[in-house]
Amino acid sequence: MKVSDLHTIHVEESGNQNGKPVIFLHGGPGGGIEPVYRRYFNPKKWRIIIFDQRGCGKSLPHAELEENTTW
Repeated sequence: MKVSDLHTIHVEESGNQNGKPVIFLHGGPGGGIEPVYRRYFNPKKWRIIIFDQRGCGKSLPHAELEENTTW
């Protein structure tokens, strides 16, 4: 998901697309999502949304301060 001209947030969705949405936030700093995180939710019931926070995991760029207004 493009959030600025420079930053892109990596988002993954799985589970029941018609289910109740749940958003999982990974720890940090610098960590990223892991496939095991999906196990916390029943995929038949939940629409599971997980993402790599800005500068982490598959989100790009890594450790960039330019256009980063969340510091």
